Amino acid sequence: MILLASLRKDVIAHWEKALLGFPTIILQKKFDTLKEKTARIKPQILLLDYELPGLDGEKGILELAALNSTTRIIILSPYFSNDEEWSLYKAGAKGCFNENMAPEQIQHAIEIIRQGELWIRRSLTQFMLDELVTVTQEKKNIEKAVSELLKNLTRREYEIAMLIGQGESNKQIARQLAITERTVKAHLTEIFRKLNITDRIKLALTVKDTMTLN
Repeated sequence: MILLASLRKDVIAHWEKALLGFPTIILQKKFDTLKEKTARIKPQILLLDYELPGLDGEKGILELAALNSTTRIIILSPYFSNDEEWSLYKAGAKGCFNENMAPEQIQHAIEIIRQGELWIRRSLTQFMLDELVTVTQEKKNIEKAVSELLKNLTRREYEIAMLIGQGESNKQIARQLAITERTVKAHLTEIFRKLNITDRIKLALTVKDTMTLN
């Protein structure tokens, strides 16, 4: 099922020709109505006019993407800047189409997106690479910071921290290390102080990546 949302009759007329053969619903309403409709019918594809009243750009795309993870959102507009288009992909769009695309290209692009892929211009590939580099570097920085923190622990404190990361209880840790639960609690207090965290859940999250790397 494809849901086409636009108030512009020229856009609807053009896209209806391209969507012949596809089960399609035309929605000529504002953004609030679109949200209700999308949540109710859960369309496979949502063709969304970027000029739909009330959409509010990237914010509206985020709201629509949160309604149903299986709906693939395609944005229609006469023009996208590179920065604007990339922000829409990050918000959850699977494709950004020129509203005057040729019918055969529209059909091809929709089939690509229905198969779970993105329809993205080649000029945006550098944005994707830059994003990957940034995320990778941030992950490395976090891992390095965690590693430096854990170096401040004694061998016994480190053992307990790793066991907490595996979801072990104080009783289980005491049994494995042949110490008392009271001793485990004392070590945990010192671990929390050294790592500047307040509870075992945060400790487990802190050591999780380190455990994966090891």
